[in-house]
Amino acid sequence: MEDFISLIAEILEEESVELSDELDSFEAWDSLTVLSIIAFCDSEYNAPLSAEEINNSGTILGLRELIESKM
Repeated sequence: MEDFISLIAEILEEESVELSDELDSFEAWDSLTVLSIIAFCDSEYNAPLSAEEINNSGTILGLRELIESKM
């Protein structure tokens, strides 16, 4: 999970992100972004996630913890 922050920032089209950032606060946050995160988590971490789980995770930290729980 070393590159998690930089990869999530890339998906969210941001220079940098913080673990405390709310996912829905990003301008790029939409259903396509959620699909990108689903694909990213499956390919990078073999962690299958649903859109509902991602949306319920709330923050970038919550997303990271969700992924870790699925690994």
